[in-house]
Amino acid sequence: MQQYPGHHSPHSRKYLVRDRIFGIGDDYWIEDDHGRHVFLVDGKALRLRETFELKDTDGRVLITIRKKVLSLRDAMTIERDDRTLAVIKRKRLSLLRHHYRVELADGTELDVSGKILDREFAVEYDGELLAEISRRWLTLRDTYGINVVREDADPALLIAIAVCVIRMAERERGEN
Repeated sequence: MQQYPGHHSPHSRKYLVRDRIFGIGDDYWIEDDHGRHVFLVDGKALRLRETFELKDTDGRVLITIRKKVLSLRDAMTIERDDRTLAVIKRKRLSLLRHHYRVELADGTELDVSGKILDREFAVEYDGELLAEISRRWLTLRDTYGINVVREDADPALLIAIAVCVIRMAERERGEN
């Protein structure tokens, strides 16, 4: 079955993420589509180094993102409990679409493709949609939505993947 942006699965969960996440120095909340605080972005970590921490509502670190230093190809690492959960690398670049590969620690590979800089892209596993990222559903400036479609998908991981590929695409284009 073909999935498309704006697809509403009965199990989908939507999250609102502020754009330019790496440029923010203060803590802020990622909210669900009902306006409830779901994940906290620790802005203190962003000021010290290119590290992103995603915490739950009790302040526990769920995900840490680090830019890989001394890597030949641009890559970012997603960690959970001080262990590598995933490594994200650029797969290929075309004029209109970016493609990234997410290699999970268990060997699973996810594919991220679409118009990353426009915040219109998808995260898939073996051709099945896990999450879609879009600005189209929103009226808030500098915000994009993440619609987690699969019930068994990890929202914190998918948010981290979206943040990573956006940051990598911006760096490729020469943005800070």
